[in-house]
Amino acid sequence: MFRLLGDAVGAAYHVVSAYAQVLAPLTGSLATVAAIIAFTVSVRLLLLPLSLSAARGQASQARLLPQVAELRKRHARNPELLRARLAALYQRENTSALAGCLPALLQLPFFSVMYRLFLDHTVNGTPNGLLSHDLLGAPLGSHWLGDPGPFSAQGAVFLGLLGLLGLVAWFSARVARQAAARSDAAARPGGAVQPGGRARPASAAQSGAAQSGAAAPPATAARSLWAARRSGQATQPAAARPAAVPGWLTRLLPYTTVVIAAIVPLAAGIYLLTTTAWTTAERALLRRRILPSGMPGPGRPGPAALA
Repeated sequence: MFRLLGDAVGAAYHVVSAYAQVLAPLTGSLATVAAIIAFTVSVRLLLLPLSLSAARGQASQARLLPQVAELRKRHARNPELLRARLAALYQRENTSALAGCLPALLQLPFFSVMYRLFLDHTVNGTPNGLLSHDLLGAPLGSHWLGDPGPFSAQGAVFLGLLGLLGLVAWFSARVARQAAARSDAAARPGGAVQPGGRARPASAAQSGAAQSGAAAPPATAARSLWAARRSGQATQPAAARPAAVPGWLTRLLPYTTVVIAAIVPLAAGIYLLTTTAWTTAERALLRRRILPSGMPGPGRPGPAALA
């Protein structure tokens, strides 16, 4: 297994070196940096079909959210029946609960090879020549916390890289929040998404007395709430609610790339910046192109809920 990974890293090393030779007349001393970026983009282009498949799987999941929520509410006290109904739903829609996960997992070996290529100082027992070059005087094999120090001229190059990674992480977290808001709104009939990605509750999206400022009489409201609780519509048992990713984790997770770039060689940081920027732009574009057509929303109701 490790030998296979080493052979893949060696092959990638020769490809990046060839890129550097081709780009040298155009980029001069930045040829190796340009080769790292060009190689990363080339691999991401090759993996684009998998990304499209993952996005379509996420679109299928988003489209089925209202039906899944309805099934979880109706069969919360019968897990076996719930599993059977969910399996029948996914089978009829030609998808699964893990749709979108497999394409993402298939990309991991490629990312492992690229990361190892820019992290290891040796490739198949020979020095990694890619790390012997520099970016604005900072060797590609150097570390931010190493000599001559994090606030030296070399450290300033790392600070610029970390700042760019932080900017990409902020935009990635913003895209993730908007996607979560759309999914949450889609799972609630009548829900909507306000500008900026904030979900609007279903009650706020409805028209009528609520919009005109009128309120129901207390007795009527109490009877409605009591009837809703009797029917299980007002509150759902914990088993009926799908597990949600904590909001703080969604906001914090993209910034782990900044921490990683602070401890890995500069070449690996350049790879991280390129691949995370690509991922963020790709997700934003695919959500606009694919997810809106598969997600229920205002004017696009989802399929009828199952019994």
